[in-house]
Amino acid sequence: MSKSVTFTAQLITMSPFLLLGIVLIYFALLIAITYATSKDDSNQVFFKANRNSPWYIVAFGMIGASLSGVTFISVPGWVNSTQFSYLQIVIGYFLGYLAIAIVLLPLYYKMNLTSIYEYLLHRFGPKSHKTGAFFFLLSRILIASFRLFLVVSVLQYFILDTWQIPFEFTVVLSVLFIWLYTYRGGIKTIVWTDILQTFFMLAAVIFAVVILLQHLPYNFREFLGSDDFAQYSKTIFYEDINDRKHWLKGILGGMFIAIAMTGLDQDNMQKNLSCKNLKDAQKNIISLGLVLIPVNLIFLFLGALLFTYAQKYQVDIPVIDGKVKTDLLFPKIALDQGLGTGFGVIFILGLIAAAYSSADSALTSLTTSFSIDFLNMDAKEKGVKKKLRKKIHLLFSGLLVLIIIAYRYLLQDNIISSLLQVSSYTYGPLLGLFTFGLFTKYKINEKWVWLVAILSVLMSYILNTYAAYLFNGYNFGYEILILNGSFTYIGLFLIRQKNNQRKN
Repeated sequence: MSKSVTFTAQLITMSPFLLLGIVLIYFALLIAITYATSKDDSNQVFFKANRNSPWYIVAFGMIGASLSGVTFISVPGWVNSTQFSYLQIVIGYFLGYLAIAIVLLPLYYKMNLTSIYEYLLHRFGPKSHKTGAFFFLLSRILIASFRLFLVVSVLQYFILDTWQIPFEFTVVLSVLFIWLYTYRGGIKTIVWTDILQTFFMLAAVIFAVVILLQHLPYNFREFLGSDDFAQYSKTIFYEDINDRKHWLKGILGGMFIAIAMTGLDQDNMQKNLSCKNLKDAQKNIISLGLVLIPVNLIFLFLGALLFTYAQKYQVDIPVIDGKVKTDLLFPKIALDQGLGTGFGVIFILGLIAAAYSSADSALTSLTTSFSIDFLNMDAKEKGVKKKLRKKIHLLFSGLLVLIIIAYRYLLQDNIISSLLQVSSYTYGPLLGLFTFGLFTKYKINEKWVWLVAILSVLMSYILNTYAAYLFNGYNFGYEILILNGSFTYIGLFLIRQKNNQRKN
């Protein structure tokens, strides 16, 4: 029998002082972990954690880093417009993780790389090396800024606006916290802080599901069979190949997004390369791919609950600067609908954990890539290396601040949609470079490699923009990444040195 529902129409808002206290206590925990793990703040520890990280610790922590605050808020907020189609992309992710384990990780361990873009230096030369590293830096700083923008927006909207604190100050404070607990221990600290952050994130989403079901006229089984759930839960879209949500686009797009955004990404690979050996790293990446499928399904289920709850109790989706923000529906219900202080507390902990578990490692990987790929850190004098690394770490912290502030005035779409669109453009040249390097024996005329990469992005953008007009209503999904990588591959083939093949 369905349970009865009682709910007060009076809006009960959590105290901003309580929310701020939660944030400060959480960061105190992170600082404590930092102190315990960063007694040795050498570059070897910062970049590689002495290659001594247990694979199961890395794997659990990477759940939170892979999902991030974008998944925590934006995936549930996406359900209203795309239903459960995101699960098609997640299945593609798993196929991509298999490819990483079989093809890329053996290569990285064999070459004993600190930055994975050093492969391009050995395979092609210095210009290809810097081209790949540049597109990683561009991709990662844009994505990390996306993710931090989301959590900062929530903190601003629900806490700091109460005291009329400027958004810009919130951004600076948030990035400062990350800098404080990463500037010494780097990847070693992050491997262990990710455990705490993944736990809070998963606990928060499960707690949210339980609380929402208690305030709806269903138990779990009844909701699965209800019309309310049915209107959001369609997963496989096969009717129209022109639709962005078509299953083949989702699976192929997800597969290559995983290969590019994980396997060709210094941020994610730096954690994998901190494992003791190749076998442990492969266990980590495959187990991660398996676990992400049910975890993302829980987030999508939460989205269906949130929109059902909003309909039942006439909760308006937040509007900021005249723009509807479905990303903010979850925090609005958690914090402003009188569902209990416990719900609000666990939500804030989950949000901060999800957002910062990806942003902190991004800052570390940006520092690593720039130090190794552009400044050739290994060739510097021993006394200079640590000071230079810390300066670069501070530089990227400041750059994150500037980009997040810019997003406030530029972003219009759902955050995860924007995130994946940007990734499809910026990771394309990396996909093409590594694929050409791995599956051909050609060397290339390096003076043209920058032009090839830039033209690939421009051509992909133009085709994506005018696809419906050019191809009889066809709309690209995230398979535009595959096309982008293909353009780079073809361009590299055209600038190959025909008589100077790599020897076996």
